[in-house]
Amino acid sequence: MLLTFWGAARQVTGSMHGVTVDDDLHILDCGLVQGHRKEAFQTNSSFPFDPKTVRSVVLSHAHLDHSGNLPTLVQKGFRGKIHSTPATAELCQYMLADSAHIQESDAEFLSRRSRKRKAIGVADTSVPVAPLYTAEDAAEASRHFATSKLYETTQLSEHLSFTFSNAGHILGSAFVLLRNKETRLLFSGDLGRPGLPILKDPDPAPEADFLIIESTYGNRIHEPISNVEEELKTLINKTVARGGHVIVPAFAVGRTQQIVLVLHKLAEERAIPAIPIFVDSPLAVNVTEVFRHHPEEYDAEAAGYLERGIDPFGFSRLRYLRDAAESKTLNDLRTPFVVVSASGMCEGGRVLHHLMHGIGDGRNLVVLAGYQAENTLGRRIMERREQVKIFDEMVPLRAEVATLGELSGHADQGELINWIKPIAKKLKRVFLVHGEPDGQEALAKQIEGQLGVTVVCPKRGDSFNLNEIQT
Repeated sequence: MLLTFWGAARQVTGSMHGVTVDDDLHILDCGLVQGHRKEAFQTNSSFPFDPKTVRSVVLSHAHLDHSGNLPTLVQKGFRGKIHSTPATAELCQYMLADSAHIQESDAEFLSRRSRKRKAIGVADTSVPVAPLYTAEDAAEASRHFATSKLYETTQLSEHLSFTFSNAGHILGSAFVLLRNKETRLLFSGDLGRPGLPILKDPDPAPEADFLIIESTYGNRIHEPISNVEEELKTLINKTVARGGHVIVPAFAVGRTQQIVLVLHKLAEERAIPAIPIFVDSPLAVNVTEVFRHHPEEYDAEAAGYLERGIDPFGFSRLRYLRDAAESKTLNDLRTPFVVVSASGMCEGGRVLHHLMHGIGDGRNLVVLAGYQAENTLGRRIMERREQVKIFDEMVPLRAEVATLGELSGHADQGELINWIKPIAKKLKRVFLVHGEPDGQEALAKQIEGQLGVTVVCPKRGDSFNLNEIQT
């Protein structure tokens, strides 16, 4: 079994790892690299292998940094199956289509603005933008999905099989155990946290010889999840008191639904003022419907709403917006409101327009409710830059900025260690991916010191023949 790392290697986005068995290439995840537009486009538009030679893809979950480059893979000749859980396949149908729509819309917006500038003689340094893939490419990728339920074994080839188990990160998320005659390779995907709203806790890790594990929060310990309601209540009340509005960039899958559930509880308890709350994302609207289709994945609290005949994702003060015209009306609202809008790292979608209109006002608040990767707009806002670039324009950042690390869907250092610990004695190597160097170094030190397992932080392109690694 040959393992090669092609994405999320010493960085957080673009998850993609190759497994070669009997000369057949299989891919674990096929995610988008997110960051500087030009560099990300160049990386995402080309592969370090011929997509026609890939026999199959095994997908851990639907977030775009794990699934978002599947349409490009298909566009360039992939003809195999994309294996996922049923909920992941349903989510990707909407998410890949939405990703294509956003790329096409953003490309048209930037091109139109560039033409206008040139027409009036204004110097334009923007780079011409084309969409990475189209809606047709996304639809074709969706036709390649094949679903497997949790805990059932699926054959990829004569000598290679896999099993999904619940990762507790987002709806449908799974970690993957690959097996051939000699080797058991466990891939964590993104590992969730015990006690997160809505979803069941992650399953225990099965025994394996090798482990590929995320390290997003490898150098951090999260605040208790119980703190988030009180913190959000305080932030909203303070913003409303000064007449501002609250912008929450949030991943359409998972984070948006968690925030809606917390806002539902605060509204029921009358802990926040009776202001309008909007979910402004066509994707989030569709995704919330997918959540409603899969109550089997709910934890006891979320299931309790259903038992009482209450929709956990709907309440009187909440409006879901689909139309762009409805979204634009929020720019004219002069009274306090909350808007939750994708994307979570502020790299595309309607949230960019809300930020462009809102971050220059010191009365407003931006709540960052998830990890902000390097070179993303979300990271620059988190760092409180004096100005940030939105649609190639520099916009002053005067709004208050707050982070809610408690809602992170990623396990922290202690939770990752606790997940690995029961299987550590059997592991020959741990490979850290999906993390920045500081986080990986800190987590590697803890794994080697506490668990006695050798840790590798692979670079893009690094390959390992697992059959040759004995201890």
